[in-house]
Amino acid sequence: MKPRRHIIYVLCLIVSALFADAAAAERRVALVVGISSYTNAPKLTNTANDSKAIAALFKSIGFDVVISRNDLGVVDLKRAVREFLITAENADVAVVYYAGHGIEIGGMNYLIPMDAKLSHDYDIDDEAIALDRIIWALQPVRRLRLILLDACRDNPFAAKLRSASRSPTRGGLAKLDEISADTLVAFAAKAGSISYDGDGVNSPYAAALLRHLAEPGIDIRIALGRVRDEVIAMTGGRQEPFIYGSLGGATISLVPQLGATNVAPVPPPPPVSAPALPKPAVVNPTPPSVPPAVKAELPKPPLPAEPAPEITDPCIREEARLARLRANPAPDEITNFQREVACKRLRSQVQRLFESVGSNAALPSGGNAAPQAAPKQQAQNESVRSEDTCTRDMARLQTLRAEPTLEAITKFERELGCERLRSQLRRLRESLGP
Repeated sequence: MKPRRHIIYVLCLIVSALFADAAAAERRVALVVGISSYTNAPKLTNTANDSKAIAALFKSIGFDVVISRNDLGVVDLKRAVREFLITAENADVAVVYYAGHGIEIGGMNYLIPMDAKLSHDYDIDDEAIALDRIIWALQPVRRLRLILLDACRDNPFAAKLRSASRSPTRGGLAKLDEISADTLVAFAAKAGSISYDGDGVNSPYAAALLRHLAEPGIDIRIALGRVRDEVIAMTGGRQEPFIYGSLGGATISLVPQLGATNVAPVPPPPPVSAPALPKPAVVNPTPPSVPPAVKAELPKPPLPAEPAPEITDPCIREEARLARLRANPAPDEITNFQREVACKRLRSQVQRLFESVGSNAALPSGGNAAPQAAPKQQAQNESVRSEDTCTRDMARLQTLRAEPTLEAITKFERELGCERLRSQLRRLRESLGP
């Protein structure tokens, strides 16, 4: 009976190997686009770095096709999208990553190419790519359709489109209501809010994707959840990524677990009844011998899964701490941070943030400080008005520190009435980095 038992076991191993080969043959493709040098809008600092790093990541984990393009005009962007959609028709997994400007008009989301002018709302269909078009065209992909959008920045065309019939938003994308099964669309920031370029080489969203997207064996939903948590920490809660869509109950990861085959375990050989035999008088009995030809076919045991690498970069932790202090500046905490900061590129920003806070002692508290007596009533009235202006501007400065943007600071500088706050406002601008 033993030879028959060995034959059954070997057949089970062969069938398992065939299924493992089929799982390993899964076809994965990706399109990566980064738009940085806009012709009719401000240049985006990190999008080129982000797209190159994400493309390199997909290549390093063995994607069959990675189409990587940067700074495309409308014709080239539409051509790249069409080329990818043809490539993805027979794929099991298709990923689209876009870094650049994305805007919402009339509840529709659009990706903006480098040469877009968007002088009127009806230009959008000719000069941009509708997100719905990409979602719809990916339907032939069999297992996972994943779209990653680091595109929720300020809308640089809002002023031009303000009088349009389809009212545009100042920044952010519109939420998605209807998405087909096995499709995930991940926004760098939730609908109606904006994302940030950050102070490092990559945006906070791209940096988190690079750390978590390719973890072996991790379901894509868990990986994107970890990305969300890290971005919230890095931006002090100002940016929250969001995911739209749904997947089934099976685990879907971009990188399979090390040593795993994604198939059901091989069942043990069927039990064979045999008469009881006396136990041999040996200390370490050897297992039944297996013919050499069978030994060659036996798979090696799976390697233990490597734990996810711990984030030890001090810049990541300290960027999050700096963001929290910008939102709620406290001189004592900023002073402690100055002594403890280990990330060299953040030291100048921490110093400027400290200087931007300045001393509030010279300003009136709640507008109740009495002006000094003046010989003339007119001088006294002017002094009161000056103190009221400083009180109002100080309150506005405190609000701006909670969520500073270059556009808001520039506007405040033009409207500032209290000159003794100008140096603090200038240092707040410098604290945002270059």
